[in-house]
Amino acid sequence: MTNSDNMIKLANMLVNYSCSVQKGEKVLIEARDVPNDFLETLIDEVWKVGAYPFVWDRNSIVTKALIKNANKEYAELNKKYDLPIMQDMDAVILLRASNNKFETSDIPAETKKVYDIYYTEPVEMKERVNNTKWSLLAFPTPAFAQSAGMSTKAFTDFYYKVCTLDYAKMSKAMDKLVEYMEKTDKVKITGNGTDLEFSIKGQKAIKCDGKMNVPDGEVYTSPLRTSMNGKITYNLPTLYNGKKFENVSFEIENGKIVKAEAGSNTEELNKILNTDEGARYFGEFALGVNPYIREPMLDILFDEKICGSFHLTPGSCYDDASNGNKSAIHWDLVMCQRAEHGGGKIYFDDVLIRDDGKFVVSELLDLNPENLM
Repeated sequence: MTNSDNMIKLANMLVNYSCSVQKGEKVLIEARDVPNDFLETLIDEVWKVGAYPFVWDRNSIVTKALIKNANKEYAELNKKYDLPIMQDMDAVILLRASNNKFETSDIPAETKKVYDIYYTEPVEMKERVNNTKWSLLAFPTPAFAQSAGMSTKAFTDFYYKVCTLDYAKMSKAMDKLVEYMEKTDKVKITGNGTDLEFSIKGQKAIKCDGKMNVPDGEVYTSPLRTSMNGKITYNLPTLYNGKKFENVSFEIENGKIVKAEAGSNTEELNKILNTDEGARYFGEFALGVNPYIREPMLDILFDEKICGSFHLTPGSCYDDASNGNKSAIHWDLVMCQRAEHGGGKIYFDDVLIRDDGKFVVSELLDLNPENLM
């Protein structure tokens, strides 16, 4: 299959499967550093179903120049202009590419905090997430391939295989995990530097099967806000605001992060967690099951789907699996429990359900990688 064919297949999936765009609907395409040929292909697919495409075509360097000196007034002006547009959309497709994943690393943390509170939370976290059909796609670039430790060609081939897998098959297998999570009270997680307990009693579980993220492959819920106690050490690196964090560890009491460390970035980590009250509580707990994604590549859309991983997210919850925690941040931090990453165990109500990254109860075996490929 040619690169052009792959782009058409992916664009078709975004429009017709992920966002289920219907005739007459208004579709906002938020693009950042995305090549014009894919943007044109996606616009064509929106037109084909009789919908109306609108585009915010943005550049990360220009965006940084606009935001790096932003204050509350500027953020609220942007909200004033952008929020009505977002409110009028039926679907939003977000395209994210990057020539430099660290491009925004020199935006001051306090500036980013203000912009998140007065623009990102009301426009993106509240309006887009809760009131539109949306899907987020990370688009391949040479920089993306480099962060994955692959050649551009090898990464591009891998990318299209991951993004266009059989999501319908995955979705069916996820139903059992949704059912299992929704009948669970106590969750216990153990691993290197990790011994944690919390409750998900009565919480909704949501399967992510190519509808909201591409690539996809997770089932998420939220912990009861004050139920979590223990310690967690995340063993995969992560980016936040263009800065790389490794070996992030939290000590948690009654749901709140009371101690946070990340080596030389400990001060920066705590600045992020001090964004607002909700930033030190958790809004999401999810299990990653994408069979093709096995190693981190400093892109959370991929890393949070790594098979054998879970992510436990400081910050805002999603409304469809709410625990009441609200924040301007939502930071998916990932721990992989496959044996080669140090192993680990997850228990639901004292029953071992995943051991060293593989499901071990009969109801969930179809979610193991060998059964999804």
